[in-house]
Amino acid sequence: MLLGRFLVGIGIGVNTVLVPIYISEVAPTKYRGTLGTLCQIGTCLGIIAALSLGIPSESDPHWWRTMLYAACVPGFFIVVGMQFAVESPRWLAKLGRLDDARKVVDNIWGVSEAEKAMEEMKSVVANDDSQASWSELLAEPHNRVALIGGSLFFLQQFAGINGVLYFSSLTFRDVGITSGILASLYVGVTNFGGALVASNLMDKQGRKNLLIGSYLGMAFAMFLIVFSISFPLDEGVGHTLSVTGTLLYIFSFALGAGPVTGIIIPELSSARTRSKVMGFSFTVHWVCTLLTLYQEYCPVSKKNCPVYPYMLMELIVCQICNFVVGLYFLELVKLFGVGAVYAGFGGVSLLSALFAYNFIVETKGRSLEEIELSLSPAAPGEQK
Repeated sequence: MLLGRFLVGIGIGVNTVLVPIYISEVAPTKYRGTLGTLCQIGTCLGIIAALSLGIPSESDPHWWRTMLYAACVPGFFIVVGMQFAVESPRWLAKLGRLDDARKVVDNIWGVSEAEKAMEEMKSVVANDDSQASWSELLAEPHNRVALIGGSLFFLQQFAGINGVLYFSSLTFRDVGITSGILASLYVGVTNFGGALVASNLMDKQGRKNLLIGSYLGMAFAMFLIVFSISFPLDEGVGHTLSVTGTLLYIFSFALGAGPVTGIIIPELSSARTRSKVMGFSFTVHWVCTLLTLYQEYCPVSKKNCPVYPYMLMELIVCQICNFVVGLYFLELVKLFGVGAVYAGFGGVSLLSALFAYNFIVETKGRSLEEIELSLSPAAPGEQK
């Protein structure tokens, strides 16, 4: 079990960084946003499937074995499916394998796009086979992109997504939904619906607009919940508003704050530093998530916690952002009340919308090379 958790931690840590990079480098420019949201859609479907599969566990204490067996199936399909995946044309061009890169572009983008794409790749990466160092993230323009990436994940977590998810079962219980799995299933379906809408809008409305709209929707949802808690309302009306606010928050998150954050960071990064910027950004993200689990499963003492060794290994592997939110969410609720904490989440959501408005560069309809050249200090073009 310990070795299994260790290997799963490696898989999660690697996949969360590599998959967005791979999709951004392989996908045609006009479909890059839509295809990038497949990560979020796949995650939502996986959560729904896992929750549905876990329903029998409420009556069968041995059902967890069946769930572990079932969890092996997606891994098998990934191993088989990756045998048919193409290499990234940008990576091939960087290695000087231009003929191989041209074949990939011809096959997946179409011959009509190949000439322009190859010229752009050559202008950026063909003559640069050196490896980027971590110190380059401190220099322009990479430090700006790394700051944006880390800030997006930081704001994403401190806007309260994990706190809302963990607290949602209590919200649903107030309206008579006592099954924690069923409540989580409602949340998962809402998340999936938001991801589907995002996939349709990503390459039409643009990343920046979706991100701003998403955080504004999250802020409105938080303040709706605060209103239902803080003002004297009929009990039924108050509970209905709380559930509505919770589902609206999840839907708004899936519309932009969830998928756009993972898509836009590799788009803004240069070919040289893309992997390192993504690694840094997801380090910020995982620092949050794992310590949330620490709070949820180890509320007493890590010495007496049966899953502490597993979590420690995942901490090392994933590098672990929702440190404060996860670790102190329940304590903050006890100290200030749910209304004040959710109002704080709403405030951070508004701050995130302002951040996106002022610092995010729109990448819709632009090739990775075009974006990179526009962000270069030597580029004459304007950063829009």
